[in-house]
Amino acid sequence: MTKPVILTGLRANNDLTLGNYFGGMLPIIDTAKTRSDEYQINMFIPDLHSFTTPTDHSQLYEQILQTAKLFVAAGLPIDNENIHLYRQSHVSAHSELTWILDCFTGFGQMSRMTQFKDKSSDKDDVSVGLFNYPVLMAADILLYGARYVPVGDDQTQHLEFTRDIAERMNTRFGNLFTVPEPVKKQHAFFGNDQGLRIMDLVDPTRKMSKSANSEKGVIFLSDDPSAAAKKVMGATTDDKAFVAFDPLEQPGISNLLQISALLAGEPLETVIERHAGQTRYGDFKSEVATQVNDFLIRFQTSLANVDEATVIKKLEQSEAAMNIQAGETLYKVQQAVGLRPKA
Repeated sequence: MTKPVILTGLRANNDLTLGNYFGGMLPIIDTAKTRSDEYQINMFIPDLHSFTTPTDHSQLYEQILQTAKLFVAAGLPIDNENIHLYRQSHVSAHSELTWILDCFTGFGQMSRMTQFKDKSSDKDDVSVGLFNYPVLMAADILLYGARYVPVGDDQTQHLEFTRDIAERMNTRFGNLFTVPEPVKKQHAFFGNDQGLRIMDLVDPTRKMSKSANSEKGVIFLSDDPSAAAKKVMGATTDDKAFVAFDPLEQPGISNLLQISALLAGEPLETVIERHAGQTRYGDFKSEVATQVNDFLIRFQTSLANVDEATVIKKLEQSEAAMNIQAGETLYKVQQAVGLRPKA
């Protein structure tokens, strides 16, 4: 690896939402476009992480490929040799390093992970994979010496664990791993767009999520455009009867203003100013619904035009390169822990 590495991934489970698109995909693609001259960009599809929650395994392979195509439809330049797009499961070092790191990770440390406690609460059937997937995430990062990893608020604890296990292994076995930068430096590096959240249309106090109990508040990238527009028209608002950006007092209206700004590619302040004093929520919703309808038509047309063979070729090329890079790190670790002869 001759360049420092930026690494990021987006799970392939279920359909992706408008929130995933603006909060996850576009910032990732923008980073890839603007920083690929200085950095190696590793964009991987963490398909092994898909097993940590219930998954339709009969559909998973196609979902993985569809995720890669979604990135291309959203503008990822896969002809750039500094941008690598690969499937986690096609680089076996991810699984092998995870087992080694597992054996140097304490049960108590994993038990304190907030995401595990949140996702396992009130559930009788919780997998070991859900329990220890932060270790797999650490392997994803450490195999490539990635210093920068864009993480949302729900993943900051896992990044700190990655730093901890890297430092612990380095102290015991020598200079094995590059330690990723701490959360504060990650946010400074990636800028203010990191952590952007589009909220659920029905319950605007919750993030729009593909795992939501009801799809009425979620706009999926595969939604029929007219059906998605109807979801906007049914969005929860309030009884104040004026359009204003106030996430605490008017979370529904504020969410629609945010969505409108993102779809228009305008600063939020511009959209807020344009709608200042508007009192008819129906007219405002209709404008946003039209924006959503038109966006989905354009995006779905772009997705339909993505050449699958070209995407598969890119995946295979990247996976060949990543197997070499990750394999070098894994072998160094195997030597350190006594599984391979030392040079």
